[in-house]
Amino acid sequence: MEKFRKEFPVLRKGIYANTAVYGLLYDSLLDWRQEHDLDFLLYGSDMRNKTLQVLSDTRDTIGHFFNCKRENVALINNFSTGLNVLLEGLTPRRKVLLFKNDYPSLNWAFENRNFDISYVQMDANIEELMTETIAKEQIEVLALSLVQWLDGFFIDPDFLKRLKEQFPNLVIIADGTQFCGSMEFDFDASGIDVLGASAYKWLLAGYGNGFMLFSDRAKEEFSISSIGFNAANGDFDKKNNIRFAKLFEPGHLSSLSFGSLKFSMDYFKKIGMDKITAHNRKLSEKAKSEFHALGLLDEKVGRRIQHSTIFNIKADEATFQHLLSNDVFCAQRGQGVRLSFHFYNTEDEIDQIVKILKTRR
Repeated sequence: MEKFRKEFPVLRKGIYANTAVYGLLYDSLLDWRQEHDLDFLLYGSDMRNKTLQVLSDTRDTIGHFFNCKRENVALINNFSTGLNVLLEGLTPRRKVLLFKNDYPSLNWAFENRNFDISYVQMDANIEELMTETIAKEQIEVLALSLVQWLDGFFIDPDFLKRLKEQFPNLVIIADGTQFCGSMEFDFDASGIDVLGASAYKWLLAGYGNGFMLFSDRAKEEFSISSIGFNAANGDFDKKNNIRFAKLFEPGHLSSLSFGSLKFSMDYFKKIGMDKITAHNRKLSEKAKSEFHALGLLDEKVGRRIQHSTIFNIKADEATFQHLLSNDVFCAQRGQGVRLSFHFYNTEDEIDQIVKILKTRR
């Protein structure tokens, strides 16, 4: 991965352990974005056809990247907006299961509507708790983040696939914002009905772009009323014949933003998602082992077999400031400090963080 690290100028300023807040901009993407805007500057409305092609190509790329049918891919500006449009089309009073302390934009979207909501507390045996609650409460909709924003708690999509086999009528909605781009993922094989994500974190695509992926069954569960001229591709005759995913695109979309997403996905494919997955798993195992040895992880994280590359360590304000003063990019979340690692990080950087932490003990 060393040759790719050279594309990220921020890495020369310190240890960037903050992808969970914002994924880095890199040289080749900046070059593409500048060329895009230069074309706009020079050609004005002649860019129109190029813009439409960029958006179409982005849809294709997302479909191939996550193994989802092209016609089931929606381009959205961010996950929160897409989820709110989606839930307006879900029948009220449905029995919904959420995680306590899941990302606010996920939970609030359900809590602000007329659903019958149950909760499970995040724990080492969360899969058992979810299964028991779904059966006991006759849950109809499960909504969760695949990776928890506070501490990186990871729900394996393979478990969700088995859950769907056990409860075939269960509608599963997943937030992949802290997951997509960190490891390989096959949507069609996952058992998930709706997966949405903003792409400015692990996909390194900047603000203003994201996507939603739908199973064929999802289109039967939601009645979407959102509409606009763009959803019909600017064709008056298509007003009453708009496919499900396009209903999430009522207005014009930015070719700069979504072209950036396509560029980053192509960049990831160039590196190899298998290599990114393997590298991130090594970082996860290394960080978990080191932080656990220092007694800095919550017990439930230590008991899990698989974790993400996001960690919330027990640390006070002084420790946080100590990390910042030693050029470690990180964030305070909950009662601790959140550290998050991506393919541009190294195991040596984790060792450096451990040394910095030890000087505070």
